[in-house]
Amino acid sequence: MSAVFNFTFVPWFRSVAPYIHKFRNQTFVIGLTGEAIAAGKLHNIAQDLALIQAMGVKIVLVHGFRPQVNEQLAAKGHAAKYSHGIRITDSVALDCAQEAAGQLRYEIEAAFSQGLPNTPMAGATVRVISGNFLTARPVGIVDGVDFQHSGLVRKVDVAGIRQTLDMGALVLLSPFGFSPTGEAFNLSMEEVATSVAIELRADKLIFLTEVQGIRMSPTEPESDDNPIDTELPLAAAQALLAQLPPAQQPTDTGFYLQHCVKACKAGVERSHILPFAVDGSLLLEVYVHDGIGTMVIDEKLEELREATIDDVGGILQLIEPFEKDGTLVKRDRTEIERDIATYTVIEHDGVIFGCAALYPYPEAKTAEMAAVTVSPQSQGTGDGEKLLKRIEQRARLLGLDSIFVLTTRTMHWFIKRGFSPVDPDWLPDARKRKYNWDRKSQVLVKKL
Repeated sequence: MSAVFNFTFVPWFRSVAPYIHKFRNQTFVIGLTGEAIAAGKLHNIAQDLALIQAMGVKIVLVHGFRPQVNEQLAAKGHAAKYSHGIRITDSVALDCAQEAAGQLRYEIEAAFSQGLPNTPMAGATVRVISGNFLTARPVGIVDGVDFQHSGLVRKVDVAGIRQTLDMGALVLLSPFGFSPTGEAFNLSMEEVATSVAIELRADKLIFLTEVQGIRMSPTEPESDDNPIDTELPLAAAQALLAQLPPAQQPTDTGFYLQHCVKACKAGVERSHILPFAVDGSLLLEVYVHDGIGTMVIDEKLEELREATIDDVGGILQLIEPFEKDGTLVKRDRTEIERDIATYTVIEHDGVIFGCAALYPYPEAKTAEMAAVTVSPQSQGTGDGEKLLKRIEQRARLLGLDSIFVLTTRTMHWFIKRGFSPVDPDWLPDARKRKYNWDRKSQVLVKKL
């Protein structure tokens, strides 16, 4: 095995590990469009879902069948009819939907049963269980349009789904529901996935779709640097929806976004819109910091807070590369544990991406801002600014007049933010005694 492979694989796997720990025993509801299956993506998606499940995630998979039903209708010489973005399901369309659902369920179960050697599914045992977990009611007549056999979710068998998930099985749901009298209703995949995620109090709702994600300004030309917004706060997503006309087609900006917003408002903290065209998009979104699609969140995902003793390991892992290249002075675990109350951290999805410490010198009415570190993955996102502002706030609360830093490589960053160079003799006596004259660090001060 080449040293280059070792060099790239080991740090990559270590960077993924925190997400593996975080998502273990969590519940994900995945909405898989029929277009993804029609495009031949089912095989790889099944492999990725098997990998995610193998890492301890509980999965409910809801499949769509829009193009498959339309194909069946075309074969019978029957036109597909829609209104308000919902299929009008007459008796012919209901028969086509039942045929398409049966065929797709067979294909999906087959995809999860593969176990050829030298493939990601080798040794995997994915038990797929589906059933009558949904009770439905008719859409009825809306604005004079009779939707006939089209329905909406009335009730989700939460206890049944949870029991099945706890057995270690993957739950597969078709967009069908039945009334208490046994009448079948054609449902939309998006509505089923959203309703199930809400009722299960799922940790994530993920749509694998024909769109890249969401852009806050869909009328502006795309740029290669930022074709989509990777993270949308719920308030921003709601504001965007309010500006858009009602979504009719899956490619309309609001089509999947409306369901993400509904889920987040009902307590699902994270909802995602991913492109199925990108191979491995599920893995990239779940296990890579920046992801690949758009995530709608109903919480401050990036938390700026004071550190606790539980953060020592994360801080050590963050600062180690900068200590090795000489950017930071080396600190051992004992020192960080002793001084943990002086640290501020930025945490993202359970991972520490930035830290800084504040060492006060009350007699001189100043304090040192030390161990300032931002992960390379987060540099350029403003995390350094957030840390600086919090440190300044902490210093003001202590009644101090200034803060200072010692740096050998980042003086320009601090100067741009209001720091001024001074002679090392400026330092408080207690800090001057510890100054490393061989290192020749530049001393920069900022008045508060």
